[in-house]
Amino acid sequence: MNRAAPASNDLPKDLDRGLWFVPLGGAGEIGMNMNLYGCDGSWLMVDCGVTFGDDVVPGVDVVMPDPTFIAERRDRLAALIVTHAHEDHLGAVAYLWPELRCPVYATPFAAEFLKWKLKETGLDGEVTVNVIPLGGKVDIGPFDVTFVSLTHSIPEPNALVIRTRHGTLFHTGDWKFDPDPLIGDPVDFKALEEIGKQDILALIGDSTNVFSEGHSGSEREVRDNLTQLFGRFTGRIAVGCFASNLARVDSIARAAKANGRHVALVGQSWWRIVETARKTGYLASDLAFSEADEAAHLPPDQVLYICTGSQGEGRAALMRIAFGQHPDVVLEKGDAVVFSSRVIPGNERAVHKVQNQLVRLGVEIVTWRDEVIHVSGHPAQDELRQMYQLIRPRVAIPVHGELLHMTAHARLAEECQVPQTVIAENGRAVRLDGDGARVAGNVWSSRLAWHGGEAIPFTDPALRERKRILYDGAVVVSVVIEEGGELASDPHVAVLGVPDPLLEDEWDEVVSGAIGRLPKRARREPSVVEDAVRTAVRKAFNPTGSKPIVRIQLSVV
Repeated sequence: MNRAAPASNDLPKDLDRGLWFVPLGGAGEIGMNMNLYGCDGSWLMVDCGVTFGDDVVPGVDVVMPDPTFIAERRDRLAALIVTHAHEDHLGAVAYLWPELRCPVYATPFAAEFLKWKLKETGLDGEVTVNVIPLGGKVDIGPFDVTFVSLTHSIPEPNALVIRTRHGTLFHTGDWKFDPDPLIGDPVDFKALEEIGKQDILALIGDSTNVFSEGHSGSEREVRDNLTQLFGRFTGRIAVGCFASNLARVDSIARAAKANGRHVALVGQSWWRIVETARKTGYLASDLAFSEADEAAHLPPDQVLYICTGSQGEGRAALMRIAFGQHPDVVLEKGDAVVFSSRVIPGNERAVHKVQNQLVRLGVEIVTWRDEVIHVSGHPAQDELRQMYQLIRPRVAIPVHGELLHMTAHARLAEECQVPQTVIAENGRAVRLDGDGARVAGNVWSSRLAWHGGEAIPFTDPALRERKRILYDGAVVVSVVIEEGGELASDPHVAVLGVPDPLLEDEWDEVVSGAIGRLPKRARREPSVVEDAVRTAVRKAFNPTGSKPIVRIQLSVV
C-alpha cells in the first residue's frame, strides 16, 4: 500500500507524458468530487461537485474544490463528464465552468438536472451539454469512454470505462448492486464480467460504505416497510429524505396512496427533481403531488408531506416546521415524522435539534434505527468484493471517502487479491503504466467558498478573519482626535462575541491612557495611535485569556 506525503509544490515534470490520475476533490473527504485523468498532456475531468458549509466558516453555504491546477491548463482540458446528478458530483459545474470552458457530457437525467443549476447562475444556453445515451460511448481526444449503467440512490448512475493507449481504467462513480432498484434497470453483471476480461489497469472506486458488512439492501424492502408503517398512524405524516432519491420518492408516494393519503411536496428542490424525473420518463403519470397549502385543508389522516431537511438544514422545510415558522404546515400531538435517511457524519447536532423540537410538539419520530425505512446508495463490503471479482483490476485506487474509508477500502482490495493498492488524497498525482501505479508528485489542491456571487479561496483573509471572530470575538474602538493629538471626545469601545472585562469608564481610561502616554509628536501619526490603542486593549483582555480581533476606527478633526 503506497502512502503519499502531504501535498507540496513538487509538480511532476512529466505530466505531459503517459497516463495520470489526479483527484482534486472527494479523495480524503466525502463530497465535492473532482477527478482528473491525464493522457499525453490532454486532460479529462470526471465530476465537479460541492459540499455544504458548516460552523467552521460561518455564512458559507457552498464549498467546492479549487480547480486552479486544471484551469491553468484549460486549453488541454478535453471535457468534463458528469457521472450522475448528485450535488457532490455536479453541483459545482454552474460555479466553476467559466474557469474551465470545456464541453460537458452526461446521460439524460443528469443533463436535464444540470440545466436547472446552470439557469440559476445565468449560464443556461452558454454551456455545451452533450447528452449521452445509457451505455453510450464517446471519443474525447485520447480518451475512449464507455458509460456503464449501475444502481444508486438516483437514476442513471454511471461507471466509466476509460480506454487510452497506455491502459484501461474503470471509474466506478457512486454505485451499489440493488437487485430490485424500482427505478431503472438492475446491473448487467455479464457486461461487467466482459469488462473484467479487458485487462483493467486500475479501478478507481467508491469507499463511502466500506465499514458496512454484507449488502447495502434494496429499495423494494424499503417500499414494503413504508406501506406498513404509514398504516399505523392516524394523524399527519411528514417524511424527510434526500430529494435526489427518486426511487424513495416513488416508494413514499405509492405507500401513501395505498393508505389513502394525498402527497404534498414541501421544499422547492422537490419540485425541481420531480419535473426532471417527469421530463426523462422516470416518474409515472399516475403519481400526483400537491402544494403544501393545498394539503393543509385535508383531514390529518389523509395527508402526507414529503419534506426537505432530513439533515437538519437551517432553511429547509423540516426545521421551519419544527419551530413553527412554516406558513402552510403545522405538526402537533398525534402526528408523525419519518426520517427515511441516515445522518451524514457532521450533521448529527442539526438533526437532533430538529428531532428534539418535534418531540416537544408531541410528534412521534421514526428513524432507520426503528424500522427498515432506508438503505444506502453505496456498496457494502460484499458488493465491493463482488465488483473486484468482476473487474479484476491490477491496481485499486480508493476515492470518495475520508482517509479512514480509503485505507479500509485498500485493505479490502488486497484481501480480494488485487496486486497493488494506492492511496492518493486530493492533490496527489498518480502515474499509471504497465508496471502499476505510484504517487509521483503533487499538484495544487485547496477549497473554494461560494460567497457573495464569487468563488473565494479558503485562504482569503476575510474568511480567516471571520473564523477568528467566531472563536475569539472582536473589539471595535472608535477614537476621535484633534490635529494636535488630543482626544476630541470620549472613546467608544464595542466588545462583540466575548465577555467584556471592563466597565465603560474603565475603557475610557485604557484608551485615553494609551494615547496620553505617547509623545505629542507621535500622537499626530494615526498609525502610531492605532498601534498604541490596540496594544492597550489586548492587554486588558490578558486576565481573561481571550484574544479577540481588535479594530481601531480613528478619525482626525
